[in-house]
Order: sequence, then C-alpha cells, then structure tokens
Amino acid sequence: MDWNNKVVLVTGGTGSFGKKFIKIMLEEYHPAKIIVYSRDELKQHEMRTSGYDDPSIRYFIGDVRDRERLSRALYGVNIVVHAAALKQVPACEYNPMEAIKTNILGSSNVADAAIENGVEKVLALSTDKAVNPINLYGATKLAAEKLLIQSNAYAGGRKTRISCTRYGNVVGSRGSVVPLFLKQRENGHLTITDERMTRFWISLEQGVRFVIRCIEQMQGGEVFVPKIPSMRMLDLAKAMAPKAEIDIIGIRPGEKLHESLISEDEARTTVELPDMFVVQPPSALWFGHHWESIGKPLPDGFRYASNTNKDWLSVEQINALIAPIAQDFEKEK
Repeated sequence: MDWNNKVVLVTGGTGSFGKKFIKIMLEEYHPAKIIVYSRDELKQHEMRTSGYDDPSIRYFIGDVRDRERLSRALYGVNIVVHAAALKQVPACEYNPMEAIKTNILGSSNVADAAIENGVEKVLALSTDKAVNPINLYGATKLAAEKLLIQSNAYAGGRKTRISCTRYGNVVGSRGSVVPLFLKQRENGHLTITDERMTRFWISLEQGVRFVIRCIEQMQGGEVFVPKIPSMRMLDLAKAMAPKAEIDIIGIRPGEKLHESLISEDEARTTVELPDMFVVQPPSALWFGHHWESIGKPLPDGFRYASNTNKDWLSVEQINALIAPIAQDFEKEK
C-alpha cells in the first residue's frame, strides 16, 4: 500500500497511541496529510510544541460525539484510525452514559461519517475487555465492535471498509498500572488487587505497527487479534520494585482475574495465522472471508486467555519492556 498519497485522520490523536502512531507515520510512511482529531485544545497545543509540527499535520478540534464536525473533518480523508475512547474502568462505571456517548455513539458517528465521505478504510481500536465483558467499559467496546463491523453492510456498493483490532494492556499507556507502580515504588509499597491476576501485554510501538499492518491487509469486517505474551501482575511488581512490600487490596468492581482476547464462541469463525488471529465477519457480509484460504481453523473449545496463554514474559523481559518508560518517568520528575 502506498501511504504517500493518503490522507490519514486519527481520532483521539493526542493520546498515547495517537502520538506514537503519528510519530511512526512521519518517520517511515510519509502520508500526504495527517489530521489529529481530538477535543482538547491544550493537548493539541502541547503536542504541536513538543515537536509534532510537521507541515503535513493538521490539528482539528472536535469530539466523536459531534457527527457534523466529524463529517467536516473526514472530507477528503482516505484512512481513519479510530482511537478515541473513554477507557478508565472506574470513570466509566461512575459515568455510564458518558462512556456510552463516546464509545458507542461516537463510533457510530465515525462509521456514518466515513461512509458518507467515501473514506476507504476505517480501523478501530478495541480491547480484551470487550470479550465477555463484566464492566461498562468492556460492554461499550463490545457494542462498538459489533456496530462498526456491521456498518460494512450499510456501505453497500461504496468503497468504505471498516475493521477492528483487539489487543491487551499497552505497557506504560496513560492510566495504566506501570506509571502507578513507578510512583508507588518511591514509598516502598506496591498495591496489587489479586496475586493470581494475569494480563495480556503489548508495547505501544508493537500496537501501532500491528495497526498499520492491519490497515494494509484489511478487507472489511474482520477483528484482528495479535499473538502477544501474558504477564503475571505479581511478576510485574517484582520486576519494577524487587525490594518493595506488596499489599493485596482485593479486586475492584468491574475487574477480572484474567482477560480473554478470543472467546470459545468466536473461535468457531476465527482463523489462525503465524502471528495473529482473524475473527471473520458474519456470513451476511460479502467480504472479509478470504482469510479462510490463508489461515487455519481453530480447534473446538479454543479460547485465547491470559491465564492459558503459551507465551509468558519473564521478569527479565518485563524489565526490558518497562526500562524506557521508567527512564522517561525519572526525567519528568
């Protein structure tokens, strides 16, 4: 795929993912234009003054809840990366309607505006929380996934194609446990909700590069799931602060012991490739099924879960992952 003549818009472009995505785009892919679409003027100003001032970048203030503004922003756009979301589990639990407005209705607006403007490809970011959700954040992301995938049917004979990526916790992203542990280790006490807890983990750069690959390969209607390692939260704590005391504080509302990226029911329509899984779209969609010819079906009862994963991060590997984040944290102190 030739990125040089593409206009790319990133919703939530001032977030952790958006900034990393745009950095890699500028350094390696050189699209004709990159539009940062977000609602916070301060974050846009800080992003611009911190080096994101390339002539190809446009800063567009807007909220995914505002369909008219989205439609204006998407005029002439070829590719949309939909990363905007409310993602803090406690905040979503306390403000349920706000999460619904942004994560579900906002995703609907992205799909509608993309179809109306003839956008070629929309790739939306999802999460392992969307599989068998027990909190509102996961439920909104599940609804967003279903809505976006089914929106391919509304495109009809138009060129717009919409797909999703779904992966686990991003190491060091805003609001994640790594920055929390970095602060807590200064006091010699780290808090873990349950010592049995496991999570899927992926670095920010790995997530961005996976998204880029999926954009290049997507046919529309798929959910792409990378093969990524699991990590025990206890190992993370030991890696980050081996001498600190660990306090077990109990699982919070809406929190799981283990996460899943593919459920047993989804596995029946999923194919496995060397480095990822592809959840194929419903049979009602007339595209996105060519993966059957290049992937292999999953066995009955297959479930891709963080506690039964074959790939685990050691304490040494965890240290290598978090070292750059820890260095940045020390610089900002």
